[in-house]
Amino acid sequence: MHFLHIGKTGGTAVRTALEPYATAGHYTLVLHGHEQRLRQLAPGEGVVFFLRDPVTRFVSGFNSRLRQGLPRYHLPWSPEQKAVFERFPAPNLLALALSSSHAEEKAAAEKAMDCSGHLRKIAGPWFDGEAGLLARLPDIFHIGFQETLAQDFEILKVKLGLPGEIQLPTDEVAAHKTPKNFETRLEPQAVANLTAWYQEDIRFYQFCRQLVADGRIG
Repeated sequence: MHFLHIGKTGGTAVRTALEPYATAGHYTLVLHGHEQRLRQLAPGEGVVFFLRDPVTRFVSGFNSRLRQGLPRYHLPWSPEQKAVFERFPAPNLLALALSSSHAEEKAAAEKAMDCSGHLRKIAGPWFDGEAGLLARLPDIFHIGFQETLAQDFEILKVKLGLPGEIQLPTDEVAAHKTPKNFETRLEPQAVANLTAWYQEDIRFYQFCRQLVADGRIG
């Protein structure tokens, strides 16, 4: 059973909880990092992943790279990322710049959106879009959502046959949560810009929610 870790969807908390129990249930769990794609997995093997609303994922992902992964990790900026976060020190500023009337500012913002996997679009690269996911639907064992992380993790434990006492970490560092002193506010124009930028990911997120609601997963 493969766990695909999409950044800033609650995956670190899920991995932390599951790692000691990788062989304790009905399946052998393979807990992948951020670079694993669905197309790289052999057909017929089970797949689990969690998603998150793309706009809130952007804010969380921006702040994760802004603090260079601290305090759980220390992943220094690349030179490109250093330039991005010095120019756009808050998620609202980067999101607003996507519709800037100044061509150079807009181009810099668009380039910044590709500076980290936490900010990049995921539907196409990770899953080959809705069509790619549908082609592998028999292999999709569980889709959870960051917004209902605790509830969806409980469902996953039962499906995997894991001990009921397994719990998600509550410590903010272990769960890799954004510290409370980081800016998360988005102006309406920033939200509109991100909604346009992530329109494919938003459609994919809603598509996956509907698959779960219709009982077509697992």
